[in-house]
Amino acid sequence: MLSLWRVNQLGRNNMSLNHFKLISGTANRKLAQEVSKILGVPLTQVECKRFSDGELYCRILESVRGCNVFIIQPTSPDVTHNLMELLIMVDALKRSSPNKITAVVPYYGYARQDKKIKPREPITAKLVADMITTSGVDRLITFDLHVSQIQGFFNIPSDNMEILPLFAEYIIGKKLRDIVIVSPDAGGTTRARALAKTVNAPIAIVDKRRPEQNMVAVENIIGDVNGKTAILADDMIDTAGSVVEAAKLLKRHGAKKVYALATHAILSGSAIERLKGSEIEEIVVTNTIELPEAKKFSKLKVISVAPLLAETIRRTHEGTPVESIYSAMYEKLRKKVKK
Repeated sequence: MLSLWRVNQLGRNNMSLNHFKLISGTANRKLAQEVSKILGVPLTQVECKRFSDGELYCRILESVRGCNVFIIQPTSPDVTHNLMELLIMVDALKRSSPNKITAVVPYYGYARQDKKIKPREPITAKLVADMITTSGVDRLITFDLHVSQIQGFFNIPSDNMEILPLFAEYIIGKKLRDIVIVSPDAGGTTRARALAKTVNAPIAIVDKRRPEQNMVAVENIIGDVNGKTAILADDMIDTAGSVVEAAKLLKRHGAKKVYALATHAILSGSAIERLKGSEIEEIVVTNTIELPEAKKFSKLKVISVAPLLAETIRRTHEGTPVESIYSAMYEKLRKKVKK
């Protein structure tokens, strides 16, 4: 994805090592290594292991005194393990006199439990936000939260970075004709509308009911998809039930082809088998969650967020605006759409 906006650091000298530390947990070390290479700084050494009873132990092996420390650790499956590892690393850092601790959580787990729907339910997205804040984190960087309002659960600065420009570049690069951007549910309408505006396309919405967690009843399509190439846009694919059923419905309503875009590839349970056997031409995801080779298949395309994340980290460390990254990206996209 460097072709879209040529990350600013490529024209600079390597980032200064003074007062900066980049740390990776075990959840997505490949992404952290990509970011490290782009920034031109090594990963700070960390020891993470388990005791025989399963308890986690983390120790930072280099001095971080007076440094701005960035920890890359998505709370991806195993969510609870990776969340606990993040909290333990933050606690170890907090006791080592850093200047600031920034938690870079590309995938924020427990985000789907963001409100009470039934009596005596938890709001786990808020609970996790409290845990991260209490542990000693000074700032949060994440990608494409399930709902943007989760930012309000934090009493510390937070940056919810957009993936939309990367997906827009993918769509423009495919040179697809007669496209319609489809939201898989009413809650994703804002995301679909923003993507549709960027690529100059209409939108449609799948009318979806969710009687229980990981259970979906797809019922109707709002909008015209007949004779068009439908592009489903969502924040995550978990069991893939929603996206596969939506694709079937789009085909029944006359869509010529169906593509799927999703930021976070959880791909749990029978997701891989469902997607392989689905009517979807291509499934495009990012590497916010590290995918083992066993979960990769011919229909799946992975876009790296490392360049965007590296520049976000650089600007956060330097205290310069992050929004100008997107201004440049959108300007180049507008020029591509006009051609």
